[in-house]
Amino acid sequence: MNNPETVGFSALVIILLLVLFYGGTFLVSTKIGQKNENADGYMTAGNKIGFGISAASMTATWIWASSMYASASSGYTYGISGPIHYGLWGALMILFIYPFGKRIRKVAPKAHTLAEVMHARHGRSSQLMLAGSNVVGSVISLMSNFIAGGVLISMLSPFNFIQGVLAVAGGVLLYTLWSGFRTSVLTDFMQVMAMLGAVAIIVPFIFFAAGFPAAFETGAGNLTAQQSNFFSSDAFLNQGAPYIAAVLAYAIGNQTIAQRLFAVREDLIKPTFITATIGYGAMVIGVGMLGVLALYLGFEPTGGDQNNIIPEMAMSYLPGILLALFFIMIIGALSSTADSDLAALSSIMMADVYGQNVAGKKKANPKTMLLVGRMTMIVATVVAVCLASLQLNILDLLVFVGALWGALVFPVLASFYWKKVTNKAFTTAVLVALVVFIPVRFELIPMTGFTAVIIELLAILGIGIVLGLMSFGFFGLRVAIIVGTMATLVAAPFCFGFLRDYTTLSASLVAYSVSTLICYFMSFRSKMDFDFSVIAERAGDFDPVEEIVVSATKGAARSNDSNNSERNE
Repeated sequence: MNNPETVGFSALVIILLLVLFYGGTFLVSTKIGQKNENADGYMTAGNKIGFGISAASMTATWIWASSMYASASSGYTYGISGPIHYGLWGALMILFIYPFGKRIRKVAPKAHTLAEVMHARHGRSSQLMLAGSNVVGSVISLMSNFIAGGVLISMLSPFNFIQGVLAVAGGVLLYTLWSGFRTSVLTDFMQVMAMLGAVAIIVPFIFFAAGFPAAFETGAGNLTAQQSNFFSSDAFLNQGAPYIAAVLAYAIGNQTIAQRLFAVREDLIKPTFITATIGYGAMVIGVGMLGVLALYLGFEPTGGDQNNIIPEMAMSYLPGILLALFFIMIIGALSSTADSDLAALSSIMMADVYGQNVAGKKKANPKTMLLVGRMTMIVATVVAVCLASLQLNILDLLVFVGALWGALVFPVLASFYWKKVTNKAFTTAVLVALVVFIPVRFELIPMTGFTAVIIELLAILGIGIVLGLMSFGFFGLRVAIIVGTMATLVAAPFCFGFLRDYTTLSASLVAYSVSTLICYFMSFRSKMDFDFSVIAERAGDFDPVEEIVVSATKGAARSNDSNNSERNE
């Protein structure tokens, strides 16, 4: 089918919409800005954010423009089960964070980054390894959101892709730079409310404008047998299963998630993550169904680029006012994650690079830390803009980074529960897992004969490890061992001779199994008997307590003087 006539905006309208959105968020950031900014507040907002702001921020951070685009791409590629696999497993991974999160906060109540905790637990090499992986992940995430923004603006207006990228990058940097994480979480609340309202209106409108439900009857011939099957094995093996492994790694290794974990009030961790689970799943699955609709309609995205599906569907079926609402929804989604990436990168450079390894925790200057954080945001934005010009496939990037982080999951989690894990075991496990993962993922080694059997064996063990780790957070070690063992035994007869055809899934599972096996066997005989109580002392506030108390006292005094003056008048 030929795409119907599309609607766009003039340059003036796009500029006004961008000024409205980014100007509004900038004004909010100026209201919460502090003349004498606090380094710890810049990174974690004092560790006492309430439920509403925390749940909205967690939802907005996990929902990014790439999530929407990738979910639609999954629906267009795999049929109706594609968005389900993308959105459901992503939502459940938010849920799986909270039991581990409670343990992490108990061990390190005042930390700023997971890498900072690894420094307190193991030392420099483990810290920099986790910090480095987060820098790579956050830059790729930032780039993906800039790509989404550039594509959207170039489609809806006379501006080209690069101009769109620059507009989005400049807008996000404008409101995030001054107050860092506090700005990010507060604007997240506004953005997620706008996104939820927009999705509730826009998705049903496009469906009915495109001829739903008749379109699903007349367009059924456009689907293959796998695409029309709700229980498609193709969708599960190529999308669902790799994503289960990838998002578990995202949940544990991603600094944007960890930063919110350290910021929310400790007693609100569980309700925050449960609420975010529901919000994410509903929104991402709903938007992903636009990809399914496009598949039924025989809709062909420009240039075959599936990142164009959502913008072109919106342009084809929405009237001007709803198209403007759609534009704000996507800009809000990508901005909420982009500002989280900037805040995450700044906290890594502030706490892990400068605070722990350049100056040292006792000598770190909070004012210098703030300068480092702001300069990091500027540099990261420039790098991400340059990389965005490559216009890489967003879905492939998400799965690749998540699988890459799979090498870190067991060593990181074990370090919070098991006293015997050593720095050498952590470092070796991660490095070896990456050395094995990369050639498997990019098919640099032949998946035939003895090599294929070994890779499949490691991947099958990875299935048990992933499911065991999920069970461990909620039910403890005994249940985790039972679940992991049973999953491995049940999967083995079906997966030998089969997994070798699915390199993305195999590589993800191999990363889990190799890192787990090496970390375990290098640690279980060690004499390490780590005292977890020392982490709270080693990973904490950088701003001197005296300064904070004095600042608060002066603030209270000024408030009292003002009140007395008003009463005298």
